[in-house]
Amino acid sequence: MATTAQDIKRRLEENWIHFLNANSTSLTLETLSGATPPSVFVGRYGYPKKVKVGPMIPPIHGNTAILDMPEMWLGKTIEEIVNYRLSLVRGLSNINIHTTSGRYIESLQELAMASKPAESEATFEKRPIVDIEQEKDSGLDIDSAPFGPAAPLKTFKTSSSLSIDQRLENAFYDKDLRAAEAVVRLYHRYGIEVSRIHRVLSMGMLGLQKNRRLVPTRWSISATDDIISASLLKCLTEEAYQTIDFFEVYRYYHLGNYYSIMLIPDNVWSFEMQEIWFDNNGNMGIGVDFENAKGLDHYPSIAGAYFAARLGVTEHLFKRRKKAAVLVLREIRPEYVMPIGVWQIREGIRDALKGKGKGKGKKQHFDDFDQAMSFACANLSISKKEVISNSKLYKNVREQARITDYFFKNDTG
Repeated sequence: MATTAQDIKRRLEENWIHFLNANSTSLTLETLSGATPPSVFVGRYGYPKKVKVGPMIPPIHGNTAILDMPEMWLGKTIEEIVNYRLSLVRGLSNINIHTTSGRYIESLQELAMASKPAESEATFEKRPIVDIEQEKDSGLDIDSAPFGPAAPLKTFKTSSSLSIDQRLENAFYDKDLRAAEAVVRLYHRYGIEVSRIHRVLSMGMLGLQKNRRLVPTRWSISATDDIISASLLKCLTEEAYQTIDFFEVYRYYHLGNYYSIMLIPDNVWSFEMQEIWFDNNGNMGIGVDFENAKGLDHYPSIAGAYFAARLGVTEHLFKRRKKAAVLVLREIRPEYVMPIGVWQIREGIRDALKGKGKGKGKKQHFDDFDQAMSFACANLSISKKEVISNSKLYKNVREQARITDYFFKNDTG
C-alpha cells in the first residue's frame, strides 16, 4: 500500500511527540549539554540590522555529525531528516550583522571551523520552546522548514579540545582574499563540503576585512551554490571541453520530488529550471527561470532551488569535461509534506547524474530533441506541450537548429 502525505504527516507528529517525551528532562532545564555536530545558525528576521545568531546543540553526546551534514542524508526518509533537525536546540542572541569579532561571535566562528562534533554546554534565559522566531508556543508546524526548540541564550561554551580544520582557519585569517575567491578555493583546492563552506560564510568569516558581516544561513547556502557553479561555468567555456554527442535524459525521484534532467548537445551554455507544485487546494503552480551564456539577468523566481540545481549539473559536466545546455524539470509532489532545504535538490541531482540508479537516475540517450523531450516529460503532471510553452531554452535550441540547417543547406547547395 502506497504511503500518503497524511501518513507522513502523522508519523512526523508522532516522532516529534516521542522526541519531546524522550528528552523531556533535558528540554525542561535551562541548561543543556550535548555534542554539537558542529552547527551554528544565523536567522534572517531583523536583517540588515540585528539577527538572531547562535549554536545548535542536541541533548545527546557522541558522534552527532549527521544531524547537520546534508551530504550524509541521501537515502534517508523525510521523517529521519526532520528528526535530525528537530533534535537540534538553538540558543539565540541578537547580534548586529557587522559584528564579526568579540568573545561570543569568535566562539561560534571557532565552532564553524571545527572538523568534528564538539561537546558543548548552553544556558538559556528560559526553557527552550519550538520555533520562537515565529512566536509559536509548541508543536510541529508542517508548513514551515523544520527547526527544533529555541531560547534566548545566556552562556555558551565548548570543549577546550575543539578540533579546528586548518583549511578553513587559513581562509578565515586571509583577510585580503575576496569572499567568492575564498569559497572557490575551499571547494576546488580542498574539496570541502558545500555545507561546511556556507557555514563559515554565514558567520562572516570570509572575504575582505571591511566587507565581512553575518549572513542569514539560508542566504549563505544559495550564495555558496551560486559562487561555486559560476566558477565551474567559466571552466566549461574552455576549448578542451567537448560538446556531448547525444541528448541525455536522467529521471530521478527522492523525498517527494521528481526530477527529469536533460543535457542537450550545445557548445554554448544555457540553463533552465522549471518547477511544478500543487497548493493545499490542488491548484498547480509553475515557476521558470532561464539563463544563457551571458548569465542570469534577475534573481530567480524559484530562489535557492535554481542555484542548487545549477551546481549539481555544472559539477557533472566539469567532471566529464563536457559542454551542454541543460533543462531541469522538478515536480514537487504531495508527499513532500515539509520543506527540508535546497540541499535535497543539489544532492538529488548529483545522485541522478551518476546515471546508475535502479530505475531512477539511469541515463537514456536520444538522437532527436523531440524524442528526448517526450521522455523527459512522460511522468510529469503537466504535458510536454505545457513544458515547451514555458521554455525559453526549447525555443532557443530550436531556433539555433534552424539557423544551422539553413547554413548547412546553403554550403552544400
